[in-house]
Amino acid sequence: MTLNLTEERATAAPVRPVRKVVLEVVKFGIVGGSGVLVNFAVFNALLHGLRWPAMLATVLASCVAMGANYLGFRYYTYRDREAPGARRIALFFAFSGIGVLMESGLFYVGYHGLGLHGPLEANAVKALSIVLASAFRFLVYRTWVFQDEDVQKDF
Repeated sequence: MTLNLTEERATAAPVRPVRKVVLEVVKFGIVGGSGVLVNFAVFNALLHGLRWPAMLATVLASCVAMGANYLGFRYYTYRDREAPGARRIALFFAFSGIGVLMESGLFYVGYHGLGLHGPLEANAVKALSIVLASAFRFLVYRTWVFQDEDVQKDF
């Protein structure tokens, strides 16, 4: 009886795409996490440091983080994908804008609607709004903005 060590297992193929998606999620989390730090730093500096209105502070903080995230996604998370043209850049900022609206709307509900005005409460509401809007961003960025070349060929 001989053992053929060159045969590939039939189950080995699906592992690679799963590993690729997990790595993508990790990289997205690293960039997103740094964007969250930027978001919170700007938000707290404006709201608690400079005493700006809460909604202005949250929108501006989200927009600054959006710019930082674009650079991270483009040059780290999705650097292996085709360089974005004007269409992709416009899609990124359009979807990011929708994310900012989602995040700001959720923040408004907690801050003004539920009266969560204290520094700890405001940051908790901000964190929850970021998490919920980030789920949306992950899906649209990977699906339409930074498409995998294999996916692009299908369209």
